[in-house]
Amino acid sequence: MSPRALTEAELRRLIETGQQPVLTLPPSMPAFAGVTADASAAFAAEALERAPPGAREAFEQQLFSMVYQPIVNLKTGRILAYEALARTQTPHFPNILSLFDALGTCGMAGQLGRGLRKLATKNCAYPLSINVVPSEFAEGWLVRPDDAVFFHRQSVILELTESVPLEYYDRCFEMVEEMRRRSLRIAIDDFGSGYSNLKYISDLRPDLVKLDRKLLAGIKPGNRVFRLLKSIVTMIHEMEAKVVTEGIETIVEFHSAQECGSDYGQGYFLAMPAAQPPTVPWPLD
Repeated sequence: MSPRALTEAELRRLIETGQQPVLTLPPSMPAFAGVTADASAAFAAEALERAPPGAREAFEQQLFSMVYQPIVNLKTGRILAYEALARTQTPHFPNILSLFDALGTCGMAGQLGRGLRKLATKNCAYPLSINVVPSEFAEGWLVRPDDAVFFHRQSVILELTESVPLEYYDRCFEMVEEMRRRSLRIAIDDFGSGYSNLKYISDLRPDLVKLDRKLLAGIKPGNRVFRLLKSIVTMIHEMEAKVVTEGIETIVEFHSAQECGSDYGQGYFLAMPAAQPPTVPWPLD
């Protein structure tokens, strides 16, 4: 049976009862396929009425911008992709996660994520790596067929934090499978910063695992931190994923990441984030 569009009255009832207009569709069909553009706009207008102070203004006026930082092959210096990093431009919200939290209270986190993906792809003609926050999994926007990531002419990696709460786990797994079918690549971000759930990596089968900056703290060739990092890299390789070491800020950290077998690196030592995707001089020694 083909899904039908929600009527205005049905959408209003969902809003009034605090529910999200997510349809139950066959596995091959994307979430929100049966929601009309008019209904989506109506939902957004109603939801923003309940947004915390400053959140509506930030969303409607797009008080955020995008900078880009390269993810670099540590053997060749070639750029795998540019991570799109959102920056807020309002004193109400010091960073983009705080804006996500605020809009999440009225069911608008997914639409913020959608807008950020559109901005990221608009301003960068290169392969991209784009972050997805856990609350987006509750709202069903990620696999909507008109999302900007499906029209980007270069490859796209979606970064999922390793600390996705358990209540989003099943939805996360379903969406990852749908995104993979649509030729998007998947990365687990900030590995080592939170739950460190190895089963999460095993189940989601990511293409990349990004190691949290904390794993580099105090590293020197051959010390205990170095041996720990090397063992983590080996384990991830055995799970058939590539490794990105994040937060490389010094020449020692750069060489340590190389010697530990990390495939890619990212950090201020390689390139600072910039509004125009920066190049990376190579070699760096």
